[in-house]
Amino acid sequence: MKSVTIVSEDRVGLLADISYVLGKSSLNIDGLVVDVIGGKAVISLEVKDPKKAKDILERNGFETAKPDAIVIKVANDSVGKVTEMLEGEKVNVTEMTTLSGDNRDTVFAVHADKPRKATKMLAPFLLGNDPEPRGYG
Repeated sequence: MKSVTIVSEDRVGLLADISYVLGKSSLNIDGLVVDVIGGKAVISLEVKDPKKAKDILERNGFETAKPDAIVIKVANDSVGKVTEMLEGEKVNVTEMTTLSGDNRDTVFAVHADKPRKATKMLAPFLLGNDPEPRGYG
């Protein structure tokens, strides 16, 4: 299953709006991970056709990350360690885009020349794998 990642200002009803737009186009959401950081909701949706989902979402005013991005959440003081870890295993980061952040963590969309290997290596940092759930408020 492939995913599409949406970045939006956090607001009440955001998930309902996304579900409605995709449902109108007969696209089912098979799984999702949501994190709110720095006032932005970063939502990774598992769908059967991510390109179609991306097109539909963008036509309806939603901002999406590039397809096939590996979305990770990293403590601000650990970003260098993550890139060094990849480099040490000969995985080249071809693009790393900041999606959102606060004074503690940053969420990035990462593209690498060896995406499967990079995804395995970055598993502890994948969005939704927060070892310390922080709750709300």
